[in-house]
Amino acid sequence: MSPSPENIQWFRRRLSQWSTANLRDFPWRNTHDPYKILIAESLLQKTTAEAVLPIYSIFLDRYPNPKTLSSASLSDLETLLKSLGLLFRAKRILEAIQVILKDYCGCVPDTEKDLLKLPGIGQYSARSILAHAFSKSAAVLDTNVARIFERFFGIEGERVKSRCKKLWGLADRIVPKQNASRWNLTLLDFGALVCTARNPKCDACPLCKRCAFLSVE
Repeated sequence: MSPSPENIQWFRRRLSQWSTANLRDFPWRNTHDPYKILIAESLLQKTTAEAVLPIYSIFLDRYPNPKTLSSASLSDLETLLKSLGLLFRAKRILEAIQVILKDYCGCVPDTEKDLLKLPGIGQYSARSILAHAFSKSAAVLDTNVARIFERFFGIEGERVKSRCKKLWGLADRIVPKQNASRWNLTLLDFGALVCTARNPKCDACPLCKRCAFLSVE
């Protein structure tokens, strides 16, 4: 059964209230510079924010804009990103910057279609960039956001959550038209701090009164 508009509104209101005192603070959240956000999204893929934190500042000190990054050698970039693992992302970042310089005059594109043309940028990253850098009403969905949706609304997505059309459709229904970036961050932090994969903090959850997950526990 599809969630009712009233339940979606309640869900959004309760999480928005929770966010006022609980959002985490990271430097990439305090900028609307599309380039800086693109770099953050690239570094954060399959990596914790805490691991990215020291690398992010060093990266931007060395490569403050697309032009300076385009002159970096692959080996230098791999060395910088070594602690994050997944060294293939260094190559993808350089390839993405080359596309930006060649096809978009050095500016990060502001449509999902064009962002998806950049190597290493998938739907989640593209949507996150649109919301945070360009203030667009763009929803995000990853395994953590999917877990919140599945538990609260009592629905089940496909095995690969990031490709589940049903969950993406729900994310698009729920995302507000204004301040989508803050809403996306709220979901990410709620999944990291409260509605965790293991041992969720249901006793401290602002959604517990209506959560389908608790009703079957």
